[in-house]
Amino acid sequence: MQQHEPQAVAGEYVGFCDGGDAGVFPTGRPHEEIPVAGQHGDAHTMAGQCGKTLQPGRFPGADAIITQIELEKIAQDEQAIPRLQGIQEPSQALTGGVVCGLQVAVGDEIGAHAARQAIMPWRTQGNRERRDVLHVFNSLSGEKEALRPIHPGRIGLYVCGITAYDYCHMGHARVMVVFDVVVRYLRQLGYAVHYVRNITDIDDKIIARARSVGVDEGALTERFIAAMREDQAALGVLPPDEEPRATTHIRHIIEMIQQLEAAGYAYRAAGDVYYDVSRFPAYGALSHMRLDELRAGTRSEPGEHKRDPMDFALWKSAKAGEPAWDSPWGPGRPGWHIECSAMSLHTLGKELDIHGGGMDLKFPHHENEIAQSEACNGVPFVRLWMHLGFVQVREAKMAKSLGNAVLIRDLVARFGGEVLRLFLLGTHYRSPLMLTDEALEAARRSLWRLYGTLAGHAPAEPAWPKGIEARFAAAMDDDFNTPLALAVLFELARETSRLRRSEPGRSAQYAAGLRQLGGLLGLLGEDPEVVRRGAVDERRSTEIETLITERAEARRRKDYARADAIRDRLAQEGIVLEDGPAGTIWRLAGEEGSS
Repeated sequence: MQQHEPQAVAGEYVGFCDGGDAGVFPTGRPHEEIPVAGQHGDAHTMAGQCGKTLQPGRFPGADAIITQIELEKIAQDEQAIPRLQGIQEPSQALTGGVVCGLQVAVGDEIGAHAARQAIMPWRTQGNRERRDVLHVFNSLSGEKEALRPIHPGRIGLYVCGITAYDYCHMGHARVMVVFDVVVRYLRQLGYAVHYVRNITDIDDKIIARARSVGVDEGALTERFIAAMREDQAALGVLPPDEEPRATTHIRHIIEMIQQLEAAGYAYRAAGDVYYDVSRFPAYGALSHMRLDELRAGTRSEPGEHKRDPMDFALWKSAKAGEPAWDSPWGPGRPGWHIECSAMSLHTLGKELDIHGGGMDLKFPHHENEIAQSEACNGVPFVRLWMHLGFVQVREAKMAKSLGNAVLIRDLVARFGGEVLRLFLLGTHYRSPLMLTDEALEAARRSLWRLYGTLAGHAPAEPAWPKGIEARFAAAMDDDFNTPLALAVLFELARETSRLRRSEPGRSAQYAAGLRQLGGLLGLLGEDPEVVRRGAVDERRSTEIETLITERAEARRRKDYARADAIRDRLAQEGIVLEDGPAGTIWRLAGEEGSS
């Protein structure tokens, strides 16, 4: 086997067994247990199959990292490191083999040490991390389950994206932001995450909308995909690794339908192709309902020729004036459900670690994905299903079909994207989220307070009061509990402000720690001074000054009740008043002097 020399990358290394063949295991061999036999300075001599020295370096294509510091800690802590394990998955650069030490096991499993050590040191204190720390609620089982990747150290995540026929609303925003945080946190834990979020760019809604406005379907979808990316950027959402479109995967869709038909799961009817739900005994497992319960009240739509109301279209024959592609069944286009099964198979493989989307997709879309994918591939489709609660407007689910959709761009114009992000993370992703102006105003004040805490501090190394970082991690490890994680951030902000005058050095460290933890949620990445200047527009500033003048008049009249009411009103809006010899000044809550 070809030998590979380490490629040093500043600050990033992958632990491996040097010496060519000794650094590679054949694909499919059970995990090798390689005891630590001794140490030589900053490296480790390993016995067993490897028998070489673990050095800091990087294999071409390696995606996990381990630092020189971590190597030294491993060498010094024999009790915590009973064994080292080689990962079983081949590196992209090592066809047919696996890199020894691409991920290092400690007790159970440790992934990329360097990233965790940099921001989350509590994760590797004593080098004792358990594989089952992070728990996620699985819609399939109805329970929280430990995240156990199919391939150690790697996560394949597929999320259902937009149907590109209109602007994105706040329901879309919740999906974007929540899974952005999921990806950020998993990567911070050292996982190599492959994040795929699809785009539906052909379906009935797109065709109808294009006709109504008199444009080509392709032009329509391009317009709204561009708008979606603008909204995504405004919310501080990182782009997914892949963003497949249905129209670019027609071949893969046709191939999957052919396999289903050959296996007896699909049938032809009047030019269409349908999935025969009765052939899949596990149908309804995700919905936790039996097929007869799901069938009750379901009916075929006009023009459909399916045998059972529960059957669903895999391929639709062409209608006059509609986009169409050639297929073994004649010109037509794919059904909606088959798109995701084909695209996830092509981008992530037969088995996914996590599949997510809105609660409204649980049935029938995700139920149908399971039926298609497992019938075609013969293996369990998804390990963990994540479903987000509805965004509600006046206690009703927000949806374009209900006419109550609130567009992301409209709220960004009023409140700013980071305020929306904080608002969305203030409620657990599985719970319903009530959208009101009052809640958005509260989120804006909260964000001002956090940035006010950061303002005016000298650069410093991040630090936290005892227990803060552990509580933040515990919140995120418990099914990505962002409301609890935010509560920890505000606790840290209060302590930072309290120490600003008495211990400015420690306060600066805490401010740096606050920014770092906030970054794991995609928050607090802006310049605090810029945020402060933009937080209060000229009109609002005039209103505040008018209230301050009214308060001064009330105090001169000894109307202290009115004066206190004005102070309290402004405090509720995140404005703090400070009285001094030169008069009264105002500032945003969280700025210097607040506690």
